[in-house]
Amino acid sequence: MNITHYRRRFRAAFALAGTLLAASMAHVAHAQATSSWKPNRPVSLVVPYTPGGGTDATARAVARRLGELWGQPVVVENMPGADGLIGTRRVMEAKPDGHTLLLQVPSILVTKHVPGLKGVDPLARLAPVTAVSVSPAAIVASAKVPAKTLGEFVSYCRAATTPCSLASGENLARISAKQLAAEADIPNLIVVNYKGTGAIVTDMIANNVNMAFTGITAALPHYKAGTLKIFATQGKKRAAALPEVPTSAEAGFPQFQSVTWYGVFAPQGTPANVTQGIVSALREAVKDPEVQKTIAAAGAEPLVNSPTEFSAQIREDGQRLDALVKLYPLE
Repeated sequence: MNITHYRRRFRAAFALAGTLLAASMAHVAHAQATSSWKPNRPVSLVVPYTPGGGTDATARAVARRLGELWGQPVVVENMPGADGLIGTRRVMEAKPDGHTLLLQVPSILVTKHVPGLKGVDPLARLAPVTAVSVSPAAIVASAKVPAKTLGEFVSYCRAATTPCSLASGENLARISAKQLAAEADIPNLIVVNYKGTGAIVTDMIANNVNMAFTGITAALPHYKAGTLKIFATQGKKRAAALPEVPTSAEAGFPQFQSVTWYGVFAPQGTPANVTQGIVSALREAVKDPEVQKTIAAAGAEPLVNSPTEFSAQIREDGQRLDALVKLYPLE
């Protein structure tokens, strides 16, 4: 083998090594850029509901820790109204730079079906970033209602001379109310609309309204105090915070399944390195003992996933809810 051949082989090997090194350096640079993004000024975390509910509690749990990790204040802004659309629109119209974020729940998926909102679909102008935590919804009633189970409550409402009432603070609860009235044969069920969970809980404790489909967060302390009942939780398995409470399937009503995710959204067009930076920070934030304590007290469990995984979750829930709205349209 002559020297010319060796030189060719050496050059080829050197060129290959250079290509591999360049690719490796590019990968490292991309990974560093993806994970190192941090805000350079205060961040607004918009909650499009009133203070006191599960969305607000989750937002405040992570905002403090994110502020510590980023070295910038993370301010929770409560902007209720129009079934969450007012606060949501604020983020839809914000600059896509990671400094204005939204914490929303599955109710955002039915906004496009709400009469009067002209078919506005917030998801068309938002980028799903990640879930923060998940919690099964609950079927809650006043402790003054003479029923111990969901089946007994349905029987009570069918026979009661005064129609039973169900409180609703958002669109998913209104859909569930229509579904309950139709599928459990309670045609005279009265649905009372509220602006926030706090008022619902107050009126349920007084039995001014009999029951509600709501998150575990607001009901849990009152359930423990004995002033509210939780007939069932709506996940596929029993809630970790309520192991003694049956699932809706165990209670005989498997069609009432609903898991609430508390998810972060950014304006459409937010760069991938920014969303990945937010995910990385949230993944670290939910490891904090105080954040975990707050999430657990709300009856939820931490769940930080990727934008791709969160988007898939949203699509699946959206298809299920679209089908329900066709059966039980919003008015």
